[in-house]
Amino acid sequence: MSSTPTAELLVGIVGRPHGLRGEVAVTVRTDSPEERFAPGAVLRARGDDAPEQLTVLNARPHSGRFLVTFAEAGDRDSAELLRGTQLLIDAAELPLSDDPDTFNDHELEGLIAELADGTVVGTVREVSHAPGADLLVIAREGRGDALVPFVAAIVPTVDTTGGRVVLTPPDGLLDD
Repeated sequence: MSSTPTAELLVGIVGRPHGLRGEVAVTVRTDSPEERFAPGAVLRARGDDAPEQLTVLNARPHSGRFLVTFAEAGDRDSAELLRGTQLLIDAAELPLSDDPDTFNDHELEGLIAELADGTVVGTVREVSHAPGADLLVIAREGRGDALVPFVAAIVPTVDTTGGRVVLTPPDGLLDD
């Protein structure tokens, strides 16, 4: 019997320990940190010295990050071993958005990117959350990736059911 793999979404990255009792600074990569890091939440962990999963005991906002205590790291030494660990959830855990103009990253990844005339540009490899705007990273065959601002003027159509995004890029945007 084979299981169907599920998409994993990054919700945080463990940084340095904070204090002596196993608390760590976490760089948040989710728009729902209070939910993802609620006491009792179980997160998949991906890192060299990380256990398979981590259970949140406590979390609190601190200087643009969250300070989190995990059941599996009770002291500073075990917390140090978690540094760099990626914290993940299953994409299936996310509710679908009621807003037709709002998308989770995993809904966009893998969509075919094409121009308004139907010319295929490539495939959405990932969504990059840059400080100024979100960018679609378009993998192009035989060429480098293209970074396309994810704004309605340039990406007027997102058709997740049809598996595509339509691009109307300004001149030069897709040039190498």
